[in-house]
Amino acid sequence: MEPEIPVKILRGTSTRGGLGRGLRSRTALLLAFAFAVMADPVSSVAYAIEAALRALNGDLALLVPAMGLVVAIVALVVVNYRQLVARYPRGGGAAAAVGEAFGDGGSFIPIGGLVVDFLLTIAISVSAASSAVIAYFPALAPWRVLLGLGLVVLVGAASWFGHLGRLVFAAMTVAFIVVSVVVLVYGLGATPRPVGMITGAPGHQPVLAVVLAFPVAMAMATGVEAATSAVAQLGQLDNAGKRRFGQLTLWLTLAIVGTITLGLALEAAQLHVGVPPEHSTQIAELARLATPAPVFAAFQSVTALLLLSAASSGFQAGPGLLKALARHINPNGETVGILPPSLGRTNHHHTPYWGVAVFIVLAGAVTAIAGGNDQELVLFYAVAVFLSFLAGLVSMALFARKDRHPGLLILNTVGAIVVAFTLIANLVRGFPIISLAVALAIAGLLFRAWTKAGRPRGIRNAAAEAEIE
Repeated sequence: MEPEIPVKILRGTSTRGGLGRGLRSRTALLLAFAFAVMADPVSSVAYAIEAALRALNGDLALLVPAMGLVVAIVALVVVNYRQLVARYPRGGGAAAAVGEAFGDGGSFIPIGGLVVDFLLTIAISVSAASSAVIAYFPALAPWRVLLGLGLVVLVGAASWFGHLGRLVFAAMTVAFIVVSVVVLVYGLGATPRPVGMITGAPGHQPVLAVVLAFPVAMAMATGVEAATSAVAQLGQLDNAGKRRFGQLTLWLTLAIVGTITLGLALEAAQLHVGVPPEHSTQIAELARLATPAPVFAAFQSVTALLLLSAASSGFQAGPGLLKALARHINPNGETVGILPPSLGRTNHHHTPYWGVAVFIVLAGAVTAIAGGNDQELVLFYAVAVFLSFLAGLVSMALFARKDRHPGLLILNTVGAIVVAFTLIANLVRGFPIISLAVALAIAGLLFRAWTKAGRPRGIRNAAAEAEIE
């Protein structure tokens, strides 16, 4: 869930100037929406490339193929999820698809995955922001955990005052993109100098090493699900407009995240920037090597701010989902929802404060357990959202079969197989199975609460309702 931008409803007009203003307003809305939604996947560049290199045991020669495979899989998910936006222009994503395909009860599987995803978004983002700060101020390294916990509380407390505004998120994303391009340009003329750990022994045969390494960097795919639900916020548009905005956002996300990811991976390999020294990050060492001190400072600043924006989005999405699931009276006068009503209570800024408190406690606990280290958390991150992807793609394959669209059936089936493989490849590492177990446990508890509440209808729309103020 992302904060809303205060844009007036767009109206057509018979004057040429009015049409021009309408077009400019619509373009501004698209850019604000797209760059805000992609804050999460763009911010994952801060830790995902390094995570893949660590999984490759520091073999820089295999880093670019591994990240190329990551981008290719994100592209496959985007192509498939364009159909979800087309089918559910009012939002809902995988939860809506699974609910339609298997009944409302099935929606709890992707919902459980989303709850874990939102929680880990907060924890890994504040941890990575701490890493960015420590890379510039190494003296803060002994205070890593306290710094991470302080940022959890700070960002969570800031959500008390309502949405920061989509323009703020978009601005942070654009700032990171611009400064990243500057770093890449400087890097073209930089002199290679080995930094960190570099090996030529990934621990497996090259192909197998890449196959085993790329899943840990799949955190970049997390923003795909966000775009399919965030379209619910575009009340200024009709369904056709929401479809166009959602689909364009998916393509823009793929283009920008893919370009920056491959650019940084190529430059790291060219300049010999390996697994970073303790208390630093790979992209920080790349920027330090390639750019003058002011640019390096700017890069670390925009990286930290973008990561905090991503954490803030988790503090809006997670409590928002709990609010949508809380018992309340709908416009028809019916009592709906399955969670305690307190999770739906809001202050005058429309913030569900008890939900925020729950996420502050849980995200703080996860951050502390991981020692405020984003590289410890990245192994767990992609599992939950890939559970949601798998459920959504299986549902879309069933729709394609029912509607007799063999081309879409093949596309959805291939997507589901690739997503399932990625999920399994992450799970064989052992500990990431905790994410899957927690997501399924949450789904089970929610299903039980739903059953006790008399199986109220509409649960499949909870993810979309969470996006609407």
